[in-house]
Amino acid sequence: MLHAQPSVADLQLSLARQRAAFHTQPYPSLAQRRAALKRLRAAIRKHASALAQAAQADFGSRATAETLMLDVAPSVLHVDHLLRRLGRLMKPSRRGVEWLFLTNRAWVAYQPKGVVGIMAPWNFPIYLVLGPLATALAAGNRCMIKTSEHAPQTSQALKQMLATCFDRDEVAVVEGGPAVAAAFSRLPFDHIVFTGSPEIGRHVMRAAADNLTPVTLELGGKSPALVSATADLRVAARRVAHGKTTNAGQVCVAPDYALVPRASAEVFAQMTVAAADRLCGDDDNCSLIHDGAYARQQALIEDARDKGATVLVAPGGAGRRMPLHVVLGVTDDMRLAREEIFGPILPVFTYDRFEEAVERINIGTRPLALYYFGHDPAERETVLKRTHSGGVTFNDWGWHVVNHDLPFGGVGTSGMGNYHGDEGFRELSHAKAVYDQHRLFPIELFHPPYGGLLQRLALFVMTGRAG
Repeated sequence: MLHAQPSVADLQLSLARQRAAFHTQPYPSLAQRRAALKRLRAAIRKHASALAQAAQADFGSRATAETLMLDVAPSVLHVDHLLRRLGRLMKPSRRGVEWLFLTNRAWVAYQPKGVVGIMAPWNFPIYLVLGPLATALAAGNRCMIKTSEHAPQTSQALKQMLATCFDRDEVAVVEGGPAVAAAFSRLPFDHIVFTGSPEIGRHVMRAAADNLTPVTLELGGKSPALVSATADLRVAARRVAHGKTTNAGQVCVAPDYALVPRASAEVFAQMTVAAADRLCGDDDNCSLIHDGAYARQQALIEDARDKGATVLVAPGGAGRRMPLHVVLGVTDDMRLAREEIFGPILPVFTYDRFEEAVERINIGTRPLALYYFGHDPAERETVLKRTHSGGVTFNDWGWHVVNHDLPFGGVGTSGMGNYHGDEGFRELSHAKAVYDQHRLFPIELFHPPYGGLLQRLALFVMTGRAG
């Protein structure tokens, strides 16, 4: 049940308080930032069980181990990575000067932006709040967080946890439905980080544009699993099945569909169903988040069946705990060939030549992730150089996301910007150019009146003309 929803005036007041607090301390020291991250890490560890119980209540069925492994532990890893790197990240970056300005100095100073708005989804309601928050704190910012109305218990648990280690003028949690989210996105933040669907991402970007607020959009898309003829088919099937059944496939970087050599497609499908059966006992199978999500998955399956597809179904499933469905005979007119699935359905497309698989990937929108299973060096290079995606994992799925020295972000319709790695720190900092000219430098030689010997010589060297 949602608590009282804040008004626009409430949101504006919260932002004003955070901005005023930021102006009193616009550049937190390394020690202050490290202390904030350590408080956050200690709170996550202390409240881990409460967070997992809240996620279980929101999903209806979600194994505690899955929440701890995929929501809580990565949050700790992210904080730990930032603590290790923070001193180096905060150091100014020395830059060169043009030859005309030799003997002077230049550098880039990384300055906190101010107040960052974080808009988090329901599918990983802990990690996708705490990951952006950790990066924003490391960069010296204050944060307002809009949590998802589809995960109200987790939202409350996070709000209570964060209140134990931060004042509201440092970190504030905002709850509410779509109207609150729309009002939140219209606030004049110094940066917005949004994770969610491309459709909502477009609305957020339009709203942010009115304030010229920069945005980081972590969206989704149809992330392919490209299975090579050189792959160990059983290994590939198990790992794709794991990607499709983790969190019931409700993962922005889940394998959306598989591309498999035609001769191996049926065997791969059977192996994937068998692997899902071994992976998902009744206690481990996560539910779809709500009845609407379950109904949409059923509609995708019915549409495929009506258009001639063959559907293999893993055993099990009760209520919204939908088992893995592997679909053969997929055609382009089926909904599951066009829409991001975001659930436990795996369409299998076939190809005869590796080039065909690459062409199919490139015809579609650019995905958030791409997975190649195989051991051919030339194919791997082709995947890296001839396709575009936010990230790539070879011979598995998704693990590039929780290796926090790597950037995490999309490209094209799967998003823009990053909030992991050094790139994430830079994203939530202002890179301020600094040029320091010493007092004896004869800059006046380049002032009018024009036509002096040094000016003419410099112009000739640079342009081939003396004036």
